[in-house]
Parts: sequence; C-alpha cells; structure tokens
Amino acid sequence: MSNWFVGLPVPAADWFAPLVAGAPSCVRLFHPDDVHITVAFLGRAGEERALLAWEVVRDLRCEPIEVTLAELKGFGSSRRPSALSVTIAEGHDEVAALIARLRGPMIEAAGARPDDRPPLPHLTIARPSRGATPAVRKEAVRWAESKGAVNARVVLDSIALFTWSEDRKERQFRAFRKRALRAG
Repeated sequence: MSNWFVGLPVPAADWFAPLVAGAPSCVRLFHPDDVHITVAFLGRAGEERALLAWEVVRDLRCEPIEVTLAELKGFGSSRRPSALSVTIAEGHDEVAALIARLRGPMIEAAGARPDDRPPLPHLTIARPSRGATPAVRKEAVRWAESKGAVNARVVLDSIALFTWSEDRKERQFRAFRKRALRAG
C-alpha cells in the first residue's frame, strides 16, 4: 500500500545538479522532480482519505513563496540520520506558517497519525542507502555537510497531493493532484 502526503514541489532547475555532483554511492538521490517540502504526511491513508485531506486546499488563498535554499545536512536521529535535506533561510517563516495552517486539518481529514512537532521546512534530496551501517550514514552526512551553502532562490508556486510512483526505480513519487498557489 502506498504512502500519501501533501507537499510543495520545489523547482530543481540550476541548483540541483551541482549540489548532488560527486554524491557517494552510499546515498540514494531523489529525482529532481521528486524534490518537495512536506506539508502533511498522511501515511497509508488510502486514496479516498487522501482526497479528503486534499479538500483542505480547495479554497486555499496563498501567494507563491520565494525561498532561499541554505545548507545540506543530515536529518533524523543524530546517530541514525535518515535523510539528507536542504534547509531554508529566507522564506522559512512563511513556509512554516503555511505548514502549521494546513497540516493539522489535513491529517485529521485523512485519519492519519497526528504530528505535534513544530513545522521544520526542509527539502530532502537524498537518503542513505537501505540497510546502511552507521559508518555509511556518517559518510553520507560528511558528504552533505561538505557541500556548503546552496544559496539558490526558488519560488514555491504550487501544492500537490503525492503518492508513490508506479516505477520507484526511476522516480519515488508522483503528483496525484496539483494546484497553483494564488492569493485570490
């Protein structure tokens, strides 16, 4: 059964390829079109419940948000990082506010597990390989932290309901529904 989530697609344009250049074989890179900022993780809610969560954005009024990408670092447990993600500098507060506004109602509509953590906007671009040892995870984080600041500006101009891709060898996710962010 597929997982479902709502996210803000992040255009990977000019910044993605240089950032992932020289990635060690111990990391699984995301496809550039899979890069997103998670708004609400719905888990294995199923299509019907995921679509109920998606209804929360039907009347959403939100202008596109310009953000500055900061640095690549390990996310998850410091002993067992599960993701290599880019943090956000400028635009962080606006994205966090949007997540705070939507996450609870979406999770509730989907009947998913509540998430009471403060919003932490970030975009995952890679994960340590499956079954990675602690040494391999350290190597992955070392690589990520060696990359320096990304310093790219991107505009988040849409929101999407995602589920797993039909061919997960090529892409991890697919947008099941998508709509533009707009003020009015």
